Amino acid sequence: MQRQNLVFETMCAPRYFILPAVIIICYFMTGPHNCVVCQKKTACNVQYGRADCSHLSLSAVPPDLPRNITGLDMSHNRLKGIPPVSLAPYPGLLHLDASYNSITKLDEGLCQTLPLLQTLNVGHNEVHLLKKEDVSHCTSLKQFIMASNRLKLQGEPFSALQNLECLDISINKLKTAKLGSQPQLQSLVNLNLAFNDFTTLKKDDFSFLDHSPFLQVLNLSSVSLKTLEPGCFKPISGLRTLIMDRSNMGTSVISKLCSELSGTAIDILSLRKMNLVTLTNATFTGLQKTNLTSLDLSYNGMGKIEEGSFQWLPRLQTLILAHNNIKHLTKDTLQGLKSLKKLQLTEALVKSHTSSTPIIDDFSFQPLSALESLILQRTAVRELTEHTFTGLTSLKELDLSWSSYTSLRNITNKTLVSLAGSPLRKLDLTGTAIIQINPGSFSSLRNLSILLLDFNFIKQTLTGKEFEGLDQIQEIHMSNNHQSVSLSSLSFVNVPNLKVLILGKSLKATALNLDPSPFSPLSNLTFLDLSNNNIAQIRESMVKGLRNLKVLKLQHNNLARFWKSANLGGPVLFLKGAQSLTTLQMDSNGLDEIPAEALRGLSNLRELSLANNLLNNLKDSIFDDLISLRVLRLQKNLITAVRPEVFKTPMSNLSLLVMDKNPFDCTCESILWFVTWLNNTNMSSLPGIREQYMCNTPLAYFDHSVMDFDALSCKDMTPFQALYILSSTAVMMLTVTALLVRFHGWRVQFYWNILINRTLGFSDSTVEEGREFKYDAYVIHAEEDSSWVERRMVPLENGKWKFCLEDRDSVPGMSQLESIVDNIRKSRKILFVVTETLLNDPWCRRFKAYHALHQVIEASRDSVVLVFLQDVHDYKLSRSLFLRRGMLRPCCILDWPVHKERVPAFHQRLLIALGMTNRLQE
Repeated sequence: MQRQNLVFETMCAPRYFILPAVIIICYFMTGPHNCVVCQKKTACNVQYGRADCSHLSLSAVPPDLPRNITGLDMSHNRLKGIPPVSLAPYPGLLHLDASYNSITKLDEGLCQTLPLLQTLNVGHNEVHLLKKEDVSHCTSLKQFIMASNRLKLQGEPFSALQNLECLDISINKLKTAKLGSQPQLQSLVNLNLAFNDFTTLKKDDFSFLDHSPFLQVLNLSSVSLKTLEPGCFKPISGLRTLIMDRSNMGTSVISKLCSELSGTAIDILSLRKMNLVTLTNATFTGLQKTNLTSLDLSYNGMGKIEEGSFQWLPRLQTLILAHNNIKHLTKDTLQGLKSLKKLQLTEALVKSHTSSTPIIDDFSFQPLSALESLILQRTAVRELTEHTFTGLTSLKELDLSWSSYTSLRNITNKTLVSLAGSPLRKLDLTGTAIIQINPGSFSSLRNLSILLLDFNFIKQTLTGKEFEGLDQIQEIHMSNNHQSVSLSSLSFVNVPNLKVLILGKSLKATALNLDPSPFSPLSNLTFLDLSNNNIAQIRESMVKGLRNLKVLKLQHNNLARFWKSANLGGPVLFLKGAQSLTTLQMDSNGLDEIPAEALRGLSNLRELSLANNLLNNLKDSIFDDLISLRVLRLQKNLITAVRPEVFKTPMSNLSLLVMDKNPFDCTCESILWFVTWLNNTNMSSLPGIREQYMCNTPLAYFDHSVMDFDALSCKDMTPFQALYILSSTAVMMLTVTALLVRFHGWRVQFYWNILINRTLGFSDSTVEEGREFKYDAYVIHAEEDSSWVERRMVPLENGKWKFCLEDRDSVPGMSQLESIVDNIRKSRKILFVVTETLLNDPWCRRFKAYHALHQVIEASRDSVVLVFLQDVHDYKLSRSLFLRRGMLRPCCILDWPVHKERVPAFHQRLLIALGMTNRLQE
């Protein structure tokens, strides 16, 4: 109704509304991929040596195509002919498709222009007459399609086509199957005569193929044969496949057909959609002596099969009875099919409003001792008994999917007991409305490898007993369950060899909150699907012990909390035990954070999918262990920056990156590295790179592709970055040096002095200079400082140095003044112990200092050493002793240290000062 209203409104709308409305109608009626209005071609598409010029309304072959093309598609255009001159530029053409045009004839010069032509398709045109001259030069032709023309054959049109393998002249209203009167087409393999108007096969109709030993396929679909003359198939006795679909032949004509096929090598016979409602026990009598291995009787509305109908087909291996209306299978219905390996009964046993539920008798399949595959998909049977499948001693596959069997609602250990004697490998119970699986339900299926339980209504806790006996099971599929299944720690204890476990959209949200994990017994598991379960509780041991796990699917759950730093107990690192993982899918989990250790050790991971989350600021090096990554999906997140610290390792070997629909920050700091990487990467591995990778900030790049970002604008930053690094380094070094000098300068000086003095000695004075004096230094100090001199100076006299002390070294018999003057003259150095007391002592100020300086000046010696025990201002020093610090060398000015650990350094400097020469430096 909506579609009709839309059409009506379109008809009444103004003209400028018509085109949009047509597009909308086209979308709804044909879908977005088939809407020609939406995707109209404007030019030929040339790719891989093939030119596609279809659907362009062309009236001639384009002359400007590449000269080396080998294929040309001119279908669905307006060609009225194929002039050889228009194809002259393309002599290497091997395949030409000119179907769906208005071509009325074939030019005899076509194959002269294209001597290498192998395929010619002129189907769905208006060719009325075909002569031998038209294709006489097409000796290389292997496939010739003339379907759906109004064809009339004149003479022997196909006699020159000695290499032809496939000939299609279907839908041409031919009145006979005879295409020639003399043997020809000796290489023909496939002949299609479907949808023609002949009703009789005469004895000599196929005589033109008498010398065609390779013919294997004959298609006579929708040819309503009424008469078959004896021996009509004799000229094509090598025939292996005959297709008679939709032929609407009566049962008697089918019996006659089978009789005529008895002298052929027929192997495959298709009798689909022939309204063969009833199958009698005489229908296939004529096939008894053939080697028929495949018979297709599907879509016939067949309601009854008489007992013994297949007894004439002892070699049959495949029987297709799908889409019929069979009501009853007995133990004699399939009698005689001792070689049958595949029986397909899809929708063959169905219940309708006017019919009862079909019945399968006990032992109905017992004659099929060689059957390996039984397909009962979408069937409805009254009941499965303990003998329904008895006798299927070779059965490997049983498909009961989407069927309606009351017996399967509540599976017990008796439901499938009739399969106990079968070496069943695969059992498909998809969509069979199972509600309960009882303990030991599959215990009789010891050889089962694959169990499909998808799309059911199972609502129970799996205790492990449900899978008892399945020692060889390798795959269990239980996805899209309409109810919720709970697990226990023993759920899979009886299936230790399981390799594939699919539980998507089936579990309760708390099903994995178990310790030990339900999967702990599955050491051989390689594929685990837990998607679409809204899982909200997991343990760190969830995949512990799964050393062979390759694929883990966790998309569409609720795992965001477990990877948060704020999670109680810290992030749950549940991937620690999955070191062999190659594929990890965690899309749509609401993740806004990935712990630094979450992906550690996953060096074998090849595919990582984290799409549709809330990821933004990713920690550095979280992907560093993913050295084998080939596919990375991060689309539809909140990623703004793609930094090398995060992505350099995983992106080094990628073959596919999907990162579209993120709000990228297109600035130098955030995107420069990514854009540079994109420009150096194969764009085929980046789908939608120009349309889907859009900038969100800054405003200048908003809604522009990241490929529009100008990387050159960031290069001006390079000198500033270098200058910043250089200046920062200089400031840091200066700061460190200042702090070192301030707090540890004395240590540096101390060790430097030791190094130098051990190498060069403590004194730079000459030996002769030392011999002139009796004392190394005359010590001038205040009376209050005598104790300091005795404690600190006297101990330094160790045989090498000798100080002159006034109280100790006065000259006997000489006055004090004369003694002082004489001792000063005999001393090489004059050492002042400077304190406030010394400066206030008039004796030291007026006499000792005066004579000391007088002698220094008189002898032209640089011999004064000042040792400050207190911090004395230079003004006071000048006023009292007539000395200033600037008058002396720096090494001759010493300060007594406050800290004890600096005393050795003081002694070292004092010895150096005493060892300096007295001669003035020029």
